[in-house]
Amino acid sequence: MSDPTRIAVVGFGLIGRRHAEVIRRAPYLSLAAIVESSQEGFITAQDQGHPAFKTLDDMLATVHPDGVVLATPTPLHLEQGLACVKAGCPVLIEKPITVTSADARKLTDAADAAGVPLLVGHHRRHNGMVKAAKAALAQGDIGDIRAVQATCWFYKPDHYYEVAPWRTKKGAGPISVNLVHDVDLLRHFCGDVDTVQAISVPSHRGFENEDLATAALRFKSGAIATISVSDSIVAPWSWELTARENPAYPATSESCYLIGGSRGGMSLPDLRVWQYDAEPDWWTPISARNLTCLMDDPLAVQMAHFADIIAGREAPLVSGHEGLKSLEVVEAVALSSETGREIKI
Repeated sequence: MSDPTRIAVVGFGLIGRRHAEVIRRAPYLSLAAIVESSQEGFITAQDQGHPAFKTLDDMLATVHPDGVVLATPTPLHLEQGLACVKAGCPVLIEKPITVTSADARKLTDAADAAGVPLLVGHHRRHNGMVKAAKAALAQGDIGDIRAVQATCWFYKPDHYYEVAPWRTKKGAGPISVNLVHDVDLLRHFCGDVDTVQAISVPSHRGFENEDLATAALRFKSGAIATISVSDSIVAPWSWELTARENPAYPATSESCYLIGGSRGGMSLPDLRVWQYDAEPDWWTPISARNLTCLMDDPLAVQMAHFADIIAGREAPLVSGHEGLKSLEVVEAVALSSETGREIKI
C-alpha cells in the first residue's frame, strides 16, 4: 500500500476544521499540519495533536506537504496561493478563488506557468445530486436547457453581523459572499455566461451593502437564468436549506432550482424530472420521476479528488480557470446592479 497523501490545512476556522476532519477520517490521507494565525485556533490545533504553525511560510519550509488546502479569508488567497505555487505545492483554495478576477488571473497564470495543480473548492459540483443532474442533462433527458430559475433566500440573524462587523460593509453583501456558489452551479449546468443584467436593493438593516439582488444571466448556449439572492428573507428556498450538505443548516423538503428544457423540466435538489409520455403538449398529462444518486459527503469526495490530482490521476473538476469564470460573473452582477447596464463577460 502506498503512503498516505499528506495534506496541510491553512485556516482552522469552521470550514478549515471540516476539511481537517475529512482528512483525518480518510485512510489514504494524513493531516500534515495546521496553519492558524489566531492564538485560540493555534492552541486548539496543538491540543488535538496536529503539527501547528502560525504562518504558511513556516509550514512550507518545515513540513513540505503533498498538497495544501487554503481555508483562509478570501483577501489572503492571492498571496497564499502564490506562495504554494512558488513552493511547487498543489493547492485546493476555498471559494471564491480571490477577491477580484484580476487577482484570480494572476494566480491562475502563475499556476499554469509553474505547472502546479490549482483546484477551487466549489464543492457542490462533487455532490451526488449535482452529478446525477449533470449526467441527466448531458444525455438530453429534458432536451435543450432553455431557462433556469434559482432562488437563494435565507435570513442571517443580527448576531451574524455583530460578531464580524466587516459583513455590514460595502462589498460584503450576499452578491459577493453567497452568489458565487450558485453561479458556479449554473455555469456547470449551462456553460459559459455571455451577458448579465442585475438590480439590487439597499440593506433594510441600514448596512452599507445590499441585502437583495436579482440577476438575469444569458448563456452562450442561448439559455437564460434568473437568480435571486437575499440574506434578509425568511424562506426555505436555498441550497443550504434544501441540499442536506451541511448539518449546521436544518433541512427542508423544498427545491431551489427549476431547470426548464425543450423536452422536460427538472427541479433540484430533489432530482425530480417532469416529462410528457408523448410529444410535449400542455393539454396532455405530465408526469414526474425521481432520479437516484449517491449521498456521500461532497467535501470528502472533493478531498479524494484532490488526492487524485496530486497523484496525477485526474485533472481538476473545478480548475483555477473555472473559479475565475464564476468570479467574473459575480463581478458583473455587482457592476450591473450599480450601473443599471447590461454587462458582457
